[in-house]
Amino acid sequence: MFKYILKRLLIMIPTLLGVIFIVFTIMNLTPGNPGRTILGTMATQEQVDQLNHELGYDKPFFSRFFSYCGGLLQGDFGTSYRTRAPFTTELMGRLPTTIKLGLAAFILSSLIGVSLGILSAVKQYSFADVFCSTTAILFASIPGFFLGMVLIYVFGLKLGWFPTFGGTDFKSFVLPVITLTIATTVTVQRLTRTTMLEAVRQDYIRTAKAKGCSKARMTWKHALKNAILPVITVMGINAGTVMGGAVICETVFALPGMGTYILTAIRSKDIPVVMSSTVLLSLIFCVIMILVDVLYAAIDPRIRERITH
Repeated sequence: MFKYILKRLLIMIPTLLGVIFIVFTIMNLTPGNPGRTILGTMATQEQVDQLNHELGYDKPFFSRFFSYCGGLLQGDFGTSYRTRAPFTTELMGRLPTTIKLGLAAFILSSLIGVSLGILSAVKQYSFADVFCSTTAILFASIPGFFLGMVLIYVFGLKLGWFPTFGGTDFKSFVLPVITLTIATTVTVQRLTRTTMLEAVRQDYIRTAKAKGCSKARMTWKHALKNAILPVITVMGINAGTVMGGAVICETVFALPGMGTYILTAIRSKDIPVVMSSTVLLSLIFCVIMILVDVLYAAIDPRIRERITH
């Protein structure tokens, strides 16, 4: 198992390098420059050129790229063009908000999605199954940002139950968490239903039923254990989706997290911030996928045997 995890960690290196190169290239191909964005249209070209020189933006593309990669190897994530503050300093003040939002949405979407998927499979073609499936299709067709604005209008402006912006207390996280949870629950629910329906039709379930095994034991111990593997993969992908969705969600609800920070950096062409944020999110996603593989081995002994040998 240790060799397998080490191999996956080594694979992360070219993956992250590819992500860094692609994002760095895109940021440099976009029109504009940080000097003009920071100083505004009233600044002279000499002032803009001077600021770009101080920021190192006037250096050749590959020189800046390798300089950034070298800084990463030394633990230096760069300094913001806009605020002149180190990325790690600003990260510490914003990352907790994103983690709280993403973690809460991920846990809720996983629990609700798996539970509703099992209910739909066990009660196939019942009212509960039809209701869950119809609701899932409805929410799957609604964009997350639109759902967030509807929640703000109904529960924030009209009813006044929750604040519509900020992240100072528990209530300010309720609507953003609901928005992210609904967006990711649907996928888990539908896949759980599909895999559970396939599992309950297998021979080992009929054998367990013939031996007098209770329905609850067949569902939770036998069927779910075999049906959950594809769902775990989707849950891992959802974890990355939640982190990406937090960018939009934080913008809609004006939360002081990584989302608003990244969007502000993109608008001002703050390349060090955009690059370091992308690297951080990519690293989190890669680690999550490794954990998914380890969880695979913990659940299925066949996979564990293949990995260890």
